[in-house]
Amino acid sequence: MLVPRYLLGRLYLFAAVLAIDSLSVSSIPHSVSLFGPVASFAFVSFAVFAGLGYSRLKLYREEIPFSGWLFGGHLLCIAAGCIENLAALHGLAPFVNSTAGELALRAELSLGVVLLALACLPPQKWISTIRGTSPLWLFATLSGAIAACLRYPFQSFWDASTTGVGGFLQTTTFYAVRLVLKALLPGAVVDPATFVIGTNRFQVVIAKECSGMEGLGLVLVFTTVWLTYFRKESRFPQALLLVPAALACVWGLNIVRISALILIGNAGAPDVAMVGFHSQAGWIGFTVVALAFSIATRKLPWVRRLPSAVSGPTSVSDPVGVGIESGVTDESVQKAGESPATGTFLVPFLAILGASFVSKAASGYFEWLYPLRFVAAAVAIWHFRVGLKKLNWRFGWAAPLTGAGVFAIWIAASWWTKDSAGSQLGGALAALPPVSRWTWIAFRVAAAAVTVPIAEELAFRGYLARRVMNREFDTVPFSNLTILSICVSSVLFGALHGHDWIVGILAGLAYAMVLKWRGRIGDAVIAHATSNLLLAAWVLLRGDWAQW
Repeated sequence: MLVPRYLLGRLYLFAAVLAIDSLSVSSIPHSVSLFGPVASFAFVSFAVFAGLGYSRLKLYREEIPFSGWLFGGHLLCIAAGCIENLAALHGLAPFVNSTAGELALRAELSLGVVLLALACLPPQKWISTIRGTSPLWLFATLSGAIAACLRYPFQSFWDASTTGVGGFLQTTTFYAVRLVLKALLPGAVVDPATFVIGTNRFQVVIAKECSGMEGLGLVLVFTTVWLTYFRKESRFPQALLLVPAALACVWGLNIVRISALILIGNAGAPDVAMVGFHSQAGWIGFTVVALAFSIATRKLPWVRRLPSAVSGPTSVSDPVGVGIESGVTDESVQKAGESPATGTFLVPFLAILGASFVSKAASGYFEWLYPLRFVAAAVAIWHFRVGLKKLNWRFGWAAPLTGAGVFAIWIAASWWTKDSAGSQLGGALAALPPVSRWTWIAFRVAAAAVTVPIAEELAFRGYLARRVMNREFDTVPFSNLTILSICVSSVLFGALHGHDWIVGILAGLAYAMVLKWRGRIGDAVIAHATSNLLLAAWVLLRGDWAQW
């Protein structure tokens, strides 16, 4: 069955679809305010309700009917609201900008949410669930209300005044960077009044956004989610001591990032400093801290809670045959609780991600090291070739048709939004010698057609969509993917595409559905490759470099 059958899964489905709705509506500038405080209330309430009541809700094993008609009505309401907002944004529906039009739009979107709730759970099931979880629903409602009330006060943390948290971090960061530069560059230029720091050749302003608040927030979210997920394998309160340590590390790396940025700019590479290194070094720092935190929680004896007893060897399913090649034993898999096939499905994508950090950090407006992504992914795929050969790489006619449909949606969305970002790529390529230009283009097309589709489909559809369903994900047939697992993997896949995230989500849904239909990873890969190849042809034939 495609839809989760029981109460807990149905609640997760409701939350996942509501999150997609909220992101879809809020992505349109006209409608940002429609889901603001309401979204804060809804998502915090659900998180508290599902988190605190997980063990209780999991016991409800009665199958619940799902209304496809009501869900279809929900989709119509949300789609109509998005279309009306887009039309208003282009001056085609001015009535939406009026008070009456906005109220009508809110009512339309609210009706969509109500239809979604009724599609997931009948009214009597909502009532019985609330009664059966008392007083948990009260705590969840109060938590959501508090979150909605604190939404705007917490935004003041970015206040640049000295009384705001953002201002305090800004000042602290400035003086920490000054200490580093004074030791490395005796002639450093420092102006505490304007937060300007650097050298006579290159200077930067340490704004409130450079204070490290984003990194601290990301690490706090990551560590909270990680410890919640691995709560049974961790010792408390010892594990909590790693959280402030991770926060201190990411803040210290932010100091290193700003100092290194100034040194790179002073060395004569301002474009590399401000465009490549400035944007990527922060993500590199976060990734390093997150990786170190995850390793510490799994390796440190005083944090990790070991199994109480090991009765003997346990048989571990290894249908893709990677256990021996990757050096993973049954005992280690049993202790880690993860499938030995994890590396096969994730490492190629992680190789691309790591290579992109390096190539972007070393580049200015033009990512001249892009071929590094292709090489890193190709090496990873070759390393796991034995396990990958066991997968079904066949494909049918539906795969390229799906890919062509995704390409059409991508181009239509670009035309509608009049997106012109990234058009500097054409000028940068034109400035290169012919051999260098066509070598770079060849690697770009090869990555788009071969390594990227394989790596991303293995990671998002092969691993993530099935890992949501079962820790031993490689035992789950692709044809058994659920709506929840497809939505989760598609949303994260869409987030990977930046400002094109809505089209990315639609692409992820399309690739997942063609994968589920035939149950073959080859269909998803070919659909993905077709989309990328058609997009590459569009770019090269029309010179529409914004699509790259």
